[in-house]
Amino acid sequence: MRFHTRKWVKPEDLNPNGTLFGGKLLAWIDEEAALYTIVQLENNRIVTKYMSEINFMSKAVEGDVIEIGMEVKKFGRSSITLNCEVRNMRNRETIITVDNIIMVNLGDDGKPKPHGKTKIEYVKDRLTN
Repeated sequence: MRFHTRKWVKPEDLNPNGTLFGGKLLAWIDEEAALYTIVQLENNRIVTKYMSEINFMSKAVEGDVIEIGMEVKKFGRSSITLNCEVRNMRNRETIITVDNIIMVNLGDDGKPKPHGKTKIEYVKDRLTN
């Protein structure tokens, strides 16, 4: 799994227990899934369709730096299915896993549109000399 994004846990990210608020973490995951999908499908018009069961495994506290990793599970006709792991950079403990996040590619009319992708592409491979 590639870890693309790092977030610094700040006081405004905490719940009353002094740990990272789950809703904040899920918002960060949703944003990262959207950005990852935009890059993969080369389209800014995407939406989150589904997020499977989430599994909180450990906590993060103020001052921790977390990493968000995304991995493609499969390409659908107009969708991409990802899985996600978030880990603490300090102790490498997994904070949360999400087995399936389904993102849908949209056309200008706001309806699902086939994207034609079948494998992961890296930006460096799209660049021509």
